[in-house]
Amino acid sequence: MPKLRKSGEVKSDRQKRLFEIAQKRQQGLIVVLEDVWDPHNASAVMRSCDAFGIQEVWLIFDKQKYWNPKKIGGKTSSSASKWLTFRIFRSTGECLKELKKNKYKIAVAAIGINSKPLTKFKNSNGKLAVVFGNEHSGVSQEIKEKADYLLAIPMRGFVDSLNISVAAGIFLYEISKNISGAKNSPIKTNLLYRDFLSR
Repeated sequence: MPKLRKSGEVKSDRQKRLFEIAQKRQQGLIVVLEDVWDPHNASAVMRSCDAFGIQEVWLIFDKQKYWNPKKIGGKTSSSASKWLTFRIFRSTGECLKELKKNKYKIAVAAIGINSKPLTKFKNSNGKLAVVFGNEHSGVSQEIKEKADYLLAIPMRGFVDSLNISVAAGIFLYEISKNISGAKNSPIKTNLLYRDFLSR
């Protein structure tokens, strides 16, 4: 029969786990979801964000009805939404202004003749916002015009698009590979760790 741990030891293990995750969060890499119609799709994207160490998810509700990201997901997000930090914008323009103010470069998931293969993308190690759009219409023209990078997943089959949650997983995996030395600073790690403890 396995030896039972004391309550203090369990708490210590939890604290250690929370600190390690806070330390591994990607500094300067965020995800923006523009007018995503189905909350469950967004929730699956959030799970990928957590898996790849992305802390901040910005949500734009310009043409779509608002839903609370903290109250959706269930099994889909595996409680990922509990640990993420959200910012809500009521217009695309408002979000773009905030991205510019915070000196983020914008990478857009978009299919088109002007898009470059995601596999050839090299991040400049600066702050980067990865934008995913509506399931039916994609990212708005307003954001595309402000984008620094238009990126597409190379396809080899008859299908020319993927579900947003699948696409997001591939995007974040590829982009995370190109980011080096972008983990949280000691100060941000401690602030995030304290935040995690309160959740």
